[in-house]
Amino acid sequence: MQVSEQPVLRDLVLVGGGHSHVVVLRMLAMQPEPGLRITLICTDVDTPYSGMLPGYISGHYSFDDVHIDLGRLAAFAGARFIRGEVTGLDRTQQRVLLKDRPALPYDLLSINTGSTPNVRKVEGAQAHAVPVKPIAQFNQRWLGLLGRVQALQAPLTVTVVGGGAGGVELVLSMQYRLRNELEALGRSPDLLHFVLLTAGDSILPTHNPGVRARFARVLQARGVAVHAHAEVTEVTPGCLLTQDGRRFDTDETLWVTQAGGPAWLQSTGLALDAHGFIQVNDRLQTLNDPKIFAAGDVASFTARPLEKAGVFAVRMGPPLVKNLRLSLRGQPLVSYKPQRSWLALISTGDQFAVASRGRLGFAGAWVWRWKDSIDRRFMRKFTELPAMAPSSAGTAPASSMALSAEESKQAISAIAMRCGGCGAKVGASILTRALGSLQPVERDDVLIGLHAPDDAAVVRVPPGKAMVHTVDFFRSFIDDPYLFGKVAANHALGDIFAMGAEAQSATAIATVPPGLEAKVEDLLLQMMTGAVEVLNAAGCSLVGGHTGEGRELALGFAVNGLIDERMDGVMRKGGMQPGDVLLLTKPIGTGTLFAAHAQHAAKGRWIDAALQSMVVSNQAGAQVLRAHRATACTDLTGFGLLGHLVEMTRPSGVDAELQLSALPLLDGAVECVQAGIVSSLQPANVRLRRALRNAEAFVQDPHYPLLFDPQTAGGLLATVPADRAAACVQALQTAGYPHTAVIGRIRGASDALEPVVLTP
Repeated sequence: MQVSEQPVLRDLVLVGGGHSHVVVLRMLAMQPEPGLRITLICTDVDTPYSGMLPGYISGHYSFDDVHIDLGRLAAFAGARFIRGEVTGLDRTQQRVLLKDRPALPYDLLSINTGSTPNVRKVEGAQAHAVPVKPIAQFNQRWLGLLGRVQALQAPLTVTVVGGGAGGVELVLSMQYRLRNELEALGRSPDLLHFVLLTAGDSILPTHNPGVRARFARVLQARGVAVHAHAEVTEVTPGCLLTQDGRRFDTDETLWVTQAGGPAWLQSTGLALDAHGFIQVNDRLQTLNDPKIFAAGDVASFTARPLEKAGVFAVRMGPPLVKNLRLSLRGQPLVSYKPQRSWLALISTGDQFAVASRGRLGFAGAWVWRWKDSIDRRFMRKFTELPAMAPSSAGTAPASSMALSAEESKQAISAIAMRCGGCGAKVGASILTRALGSLQPVERDDVLIGLHAPDDAAVVRVPPGKAMVHTVDFFRSFIDDPYLFGKVAANHALGDIFAMGAEAQSATAIATVPPGLEAKVEDLLLQMMTGAVEVLNAAGCSLVGGHTGEGRELALGFAVNGLIDERMDGVMRKGGMQPGDVLLLTKPIGTGTLFAAHAQHAAKGRWIDAALQSMVVSNQAGAQVLRAHRATACTDLTGFGLLGHLVEMTRPSGVDAELQLSALPLLDGAVECVQAGIVSSLQPANVRLRRALRNAEAFVQDPHYPLLFDPQTAGGLLATVPADRAAACVQALQTAGYPHTAVIGRIRGASDALEPVVLTP
């Protein structure tokens, strides 16, 4: 993550990763706005470029060829990327409401979520048809259909509902790809039947007669049955019914019609058109809220109707970002003037395309190559990101930013020479507001805590229990403070659970960058909400803490746990026995992945998967291990797999056999280490290679560097008796640790100085 010396003065929140917003992000990355914090909210990490989707369906492009990596693009732009679902807006408080996490404040908001086929308007469509958007869900169904066809033995009918350019391209692309799949397998492609239904009297109603006639000939030649005046009124399993009483049998139905805006817009009070799209003026502002902008398919341009086409969304990007900048400065906005006619390049699935513009139309394989060149050039803007020099925005407040008198004073204070000692504490009013909504779990053994704050917390040790203490603290490595809070709390609790203890209470210590009071308050609220959710789920009460100023966001916890004072059931590092099986409950690779993330070299979906692993608690895993009589246990953190394994073999007086190929790995970890990207702690961990008896034989193995990769909120490394290993692995996988694997075995101590032997 990027660290800026500039205090945050304004929040720009981008909802949706559509074509307009990716242009906005790139332009803001190339010319940053001092004092502006950008947050991108999207349900998916990868956003498709609509112009290349037919080529992906046809098999001409890979998934990565046609998708823009929003996580990587956001990191490049210095923006926070939040993978979340928007549920509404609180326009009075200027907050975006999110599912299962705190609302996010905005000073300016822009919405670019695209359109969604409205399957709710047709009975049975939502249950039995596959809408083309959102693309992520469609892609899962498409891959499922692809697999189904590859195993096909009986006839199968695929029906596309919608006769616009999207429906025509989809049916032709699927027909081309699926027939080729069957032919490659030596089976008859005539098992497949394709049907296109359109409610109008012809396909491609917005294009000229010559283009319509050309596609009618192509569809006929390719064996696609086209039915006009076929408005679908009901979808049942295996059947479509139309308004004029016709019945169409089908095995798979794809829905590419009746687009509308997302349902959550209905409750916002924004001016919407009849289809649920946001009405905007020629400056791309919503009609009844100047703080909110919209672009792309979700925007209804009131000056004149615009077709829902990617070309308009892309071209809205530059005027949108210009108006966002001008709005932040309190200056007059500029008008967006869409072109009257535009060029559409419509593919036929087989590397042939038709060009359509007004009355013009021409076609050929060369048109597809032209389209391919245009599309790839556009995508390179977002995949081949230039190396950026460190931010030169300066440390003075942005004089162009429209601030109130009070905000200007706070901004000047935030960049002034800051006091140390107690002068570096966060203000009491900020803390009170930020933490006031938190509700730590209540425990009878917490006598004085946050419910009745005092100089210190008071907790009771119940009879028969002993206290377990641990502490962890680190700076943030991601830009989402809510997720960071969850990861930090999980990491701190790991040592408690690894010993088989119950978490009782926690004291937090946080560092936050100085800035406007409202921005500091929200940062604390986001981070501590995530942390308290994790602590509460573990039954651990947050009883107090300390918050101070610092250059970077950081969080840690001192955690108290309880365990039987007779030490029954304690899992220690030193209990390994010869013959035990070595288990690991989570995949490894967080160190190299987040080092790559800092260099904009990691794919967003790799980082997303790593974070999903890091927020999984070790509590249930420790309980399973105890139930299966684990002999030793520790949690994987900064010393890496080898470092923690050596910490276990030494006090146990045993040797260990470690199978490299069995290691569960996070997606992208191997690619990152092979690119030479490793954590800054890796060199120190590599010194432990002297604990390996036969390292020379495996140094070229792609898994070898990951033995030294430091982990954050890693899994549990444990040994269990061999006769209980299979049942333990099954129980751990069922308990929510699907990557649990047997990674080695324990041997009796040998005369060799090196306790660990590697195997393939």
